[in-house]
Amino acid sequence: MPTDPPCLVPCNEHFVLFPTAFYLSCPANAIRQNSTFCVCQDGFQSSKTGGKYIFSHEEQCEDVDECETGLARCKDRAYCRNRIGGYHCSCVPNSHLFNWVAGIFTLDYSQCYETPSEATPPLKDYWDELRAGSREDVRRAAAQKLQQLELFVWNTSFASPGKGSNTQLGIVYETKRCSKKQKKTFLEAGNNTMDIDCADAYGTFPKARSAVALIAYRSLGDILNGSFFLEGKGLREVTLKSQIMSGTIGLERRVQLSEPVFLTFQHTQPGDNKETKHICVYWAEAEQGGSWSTQGCSYVSSNDSYTTCKCFHLSSFAVLVALSPKEDPVLDVITSVGLGLSLLCLLLAALTFLLCKAIQNTSTSLHLQLSLCLSLAHLLFLTGITRTEPQWLCSVIAGLLHYLYLAAFTWMFLEGLHLFFTVRNLKVANYSSTGRFKKRFLYPVGYGVPAMTVAVSAAVGYQNYGTYTHCWLKYDKGFIWGFMGPVAVIILINLSFYFQILWILRTRLASLNKEVSTIQDTRVMTFKAIAQLFILGCSWGVGFFMVEEVGETIGLALAYLFTIINVLQGVVLFIVHCLLNHQVRTEFRRWVRRLRGDAGQDSTEGSRSTTQTQTRTEEPAKPAERIQRGEPASVEPQYQTHIITVSWNRTLQ
Repeated sequence: MPTDPPCLVPCNEHFVLFPTAFYLSCPANAIRQNSTFCVCQDGFQSSKTGGKYIFSHEEQCEDVDECETGLARCKDRAYCRNRIGGYHCSCVPNSHLFNWVAGIFTLDYSQCYETPSEATPPLKDYWDELRAGSREDVRRAAAQKLQQLELFVWNTSFASPGKGSNTQLGIVYETKRCSKKQKKTFLEAGNNTMDIDCADAYGTFPKARSAVALIAYRSLGDILNGSFFLEGKGLREVTLKSQIMSGTIGLERRVQLSEPVFLTFQHTQPGDNKETKHICVYWAEAEQGGSWSTQGCSYVSSNDSYTTCKCFHLSSFAVLVALSPKEDPVLDVITSVGLGLSLLCLLLAALTFLLCKAIQNTSTSLHLQLSLCLSLAHLLFLTGITRTEPQWLCSVIAGLLHYLYLAAFTWMFLEGLHLFFTVRNLKVANYSSTGRFKKRFLYPVGYGVPAMTVAVSAAVGYQNYGTYTHCWLKYDKGFIWGFMGPVAVIILINLSFYFQILWILRTRLASLNKEVSTIQDTRVMTFKAIAQLFILGCSWGVGFFMVEEVGETIGLALAYLFTIINVLQGVVLFIVHCLLNHQVRTEFRRWVRRLRGDAGQDSTEGSRSTTQTQTRTEEPAKPAERIQRGEPASVEPQYQTHIITVSWNRTLQ
């Protein structure tokens, strides 16, 4: 009587053996083991399970691409070429100069293959090179060491998947079958786990041998510690919170995933506090050396013992923990109170520009848009700058702040441009281009250009919106210059505008019309121009020095200076454009009288003001001298000089 076949398949694989009376015919490239199952020859795998064993008529033995899966044992300078049931290593032995020929023709020599000793990394003192090397040596060699060990563990455990450990390498691992026909595979190593979607992982590599390995390194964290995290500007005491672990499907390249892999890390340090931030990272290889990076990985949740992350690629991962920067209570009070006061002044200014019809013109339209952008930016700053969780919300807040502050600076630029055109047009007795300026460029430039800038920045690096401490742009990789660059350009352009305005006020304008110097004192004009320049970016000029690393004392002084100047923007804007404007003060007094019930007196004063204005208009005015190229002075119509004077007066008020 026949006996059951021995258990040749791995114990953690569950297959149903057919009755011995059933005779299974083996497919091509398979060898019969007995009447119940067949074994694929070397270089082939089951089309259904990705393993070596065939248990049904539907399964076939398909070729394994050793070059694609990293199973080929070719030397570094050899070219790998897959063939049915195996592979070739092509090279020109003992000749590096003509080795390129092997990339065109298959030159199969034994010297092109690795020997077993070359394929297996030396287990003894494997990490000593990293421990003894400098920081730069570690950054250069760590990625290669990790990849070599991943392939070694995957290849040695592929034939017999399961759990294992290696004390010489200081690792524990688990390997499981994983094919594109499976959905989820769960692995555990050293109390760390990985949940991976095999169908997604192997979807791009249909011929890959289907297995996945999870490796946990017990002591590698002493070498690749938190000091290799270069993105933590503003964070304190960045340390490694978990063991480092790697996930691999046996490929040399980094595998990108469309579905995230979920990683759960056991903490190696006890306890957290409210200031602690958990950061999910992976070891990123770069030309200048490797480092911990958050790209493609994000934090999910955490408790006292474990932290869960999700990543959209397979690599070597870890969890870092850091303390948020120390909060300065005095600076916090200055920011909250100052921005609140600035926000109130901006709202009052916006209401004034909307309701005070006597001053409504192009200038007040520009002031109104500036006030609205700054007030919205200040409000969002007060309520959302520290909302770093959830991450997507923080990114949205950072993007909105980027847009609102850029829009404010754009309207500041338009203010400077409009004032420059007004002064220049008065100089040549021409006031017609200001209206065209408003109609053609005002709103498309004021709101369209910032929107385009933010859209381009988001398309290039959307992941750089939101830092670990604030919802603002990240400083690393120069992304902050997506804001500071346009600001610098606007500040420089407005500086040139205002220097020219000051020059015209002092040397040219008085010769056009003597009434200008009598209606508006030159010192008041100069003061308003300088105040405009202050609003146009002096506060953010200090911000340029805060982008780069500076000493703690200097950084604190700059932070105070930046905060104090920045929160006073709304106050200065309200004082300059409202309280120092004679017409606005008159309107304020009228509003107060109306609230008190003095409507009759207000009506009398309004009629008197109208009569005086009409009388002044009808009076003959002194002819203005024309400043043209060599033309003799001629007498212009009397009303034109008066209109120019009144227009200039309104512009500066």
